[in-house]
Amino acid sequence: MYEDIINLPHHVSPTRPQMSIIERAAQFSPFAALTGHSDAIKETARLTSKKLELDDDMKATLDMKKACLVEIADIQPQISVTYFIPDKRKSGGKYVTITGNLRCFSEYERIMILTDGRKIPIDDIADIDSDLFYGMF
Repeated sequence: MYEDIINLPHHVSPTRPQMSIIERAAQFSPFAALTGHSDAIKETARLTSKKLELDDDMKATLDMKKACLVEIADIQPQISVTYFIPDKRKSGGKYVTITGNLRCFSEYERIMILTDGRKIPIDDIADIDSDLFYGMF
């Protein structure tokens, strides 16, 4: 049966143009049937932390540190603040620590403002550290 057609000339259509090698190769290229699936997998795998609930002792220490800083904010002390940043896409978030000089507290807006303009939500602060506190807390 194969012997009947093996020596016949290759058929070329008179009405349709011949496909280029690139077009023919494209037929066999990988196909992403689930668009965005790999992005969804990566997002699910991305880890977030749960916001910790501070106990009463930690809250009291943090309040004393804030009170000390409010009194000396005019000298713009250098501080390191650890605070929680909520994740915009899923539950949880992450804790970050930044260092800078304190400009002021805005109790009305519930934020701490650093001299470089960064704003930190007071309710998300987990700890404040400074050379000023050594031996005090």
